[in-house]
Amino acid sequence: MLGALTQVITYVVPFLLVLTAIVTIHELGHFSVARAFGVKIDRFAIGFGRAVFRRVDRKGVEWRVGWLPLGGYVKFSGDLDASSVPDRRGLDALKADIIAREGAGAERDYFHFKPVWQRALVVAAGPAANFILAIAIFTVLFSVVGVSMTPARVIQVQPNSPAAAAGFLDGDLITGVNGRAIEDGSEVTRVVSLSSGDPVRFTVERGGAVVQLVATPERRVEEDPIAGRVSIGRIGLGLGASRADVRHVRYNPMEAAAKGVQETGAVLSTTLTYLGRIVTGRESGDQLSGPLGIAKASGALTNAAVDANPHPWAIAANLLLTLTSFAAILSIGIGFLNLLPIPILDGGHLLFYGYEAVARQPVAARYQEAGYRVGLALLAGLMLFATWNDLQKLNLFKFLGGLVS
Repeated sequence: MLGALTQVITYVVPFLLVLTAIVTIHELGHFSVARAFGVKIDRFAIGFGRAVFRRVDRKGVEWRVGWLPLGGYVKFSGDLDASSVPDRRGLDALKADIIAREGAGAERDYFHFKPVWQRALVVAAGPAANFILAIAIFTVLFSVVGVSMTPARVIQVQPNSPAAAAGFLDGDLITGVNGRAIEDGSEVTRVVSLSSGDPVRFTVERGGAVVQLVATPERRVEEDPIAGRVSIGRIGLGLGASRADVRHVRYNPMEAAAKGVQETGAVLSTTLTYLGRIVTGRESGDQLSGPLGIAKASGALTNAAVDANPHPWAIAANLLLTLTSFAAILSIGIGFLNLLPIPILDGGHLLFYGYEAVARQPVAARYQEAGYRVGLALLAGLMLFATWNDLQKLNLFKFLGGLVS
């Protein structure tokens, strides 16, 4: 019993805390832009279920916290349509109802009667807030904590590996990958891990000379302490550096902000690359994680932060730093997910608004309903696939097999 409680505290609680903070920022993005455009708002809610806290401000907005911290939402006045994009008939009925209750002109305060560009900005503000949050976190980390830059020095070349075939030697310093200069060994690992079967060009310094090498990563299944069992690209290189070679850099605020934008862009680029490789059949998709996998990752990060230094103050500092970094990555993921062109997500609403801007009228209700059902099925399928990955990484099926054998 005590062990189960410890697992819940270690894995679930950090995940829920981080998720709640990210969702709050996402919804505040929608809320703040909507309020700037004078949109009438009924409720701002974090969590679902029975309210543990609620109050109504002087503008009539109910601020609500539910007991189940698994998301949140902003409810605009008159927002009753399942897809949140009523068609012409629905708009006419809504307008007539508002005028009957509040008088002519009152409809101009409602979300659905705002210009399409304003509605699009309100919708896009949620994912934008997630990206801004990530950039802000990275900016603080790069300026206050700093970052250790470890040169990509080759300390081992595995025999009969792609690296050995390419001509890598111990002591080589990798300075560029696919024509892009790199400063840290993690950049090499990031590119190689997502390039299985694709030739990768390396720029190498060797004995004062510059050498160009090409290696094709091969797919390997490995156990990652955070992500679990994954299949990734490897070329058989061991990278490392002496203590004297490692540089710890703290950036000034402007440099840190630029670095934060760069890091956020790198995470998005990696995500797009991975999804593109899944679509083209070059990746299996086993690195996609659902709530179980994300909770496991947060738990693993929590354990790592605790194990790094047993002193209570060190544990608190490491835990704060680790979960803050994790929040930045997760915020980017949530922002990206919401921009997918699936009707029940923000990206689907933007797709509908794009059509409306061109056609000068909303998408017909029957097409919206069909898109809503397809979108729900796609999202459910994606979550089931990610959860299947999570269960396999947790070896649940092997455990169940052992119970019935």
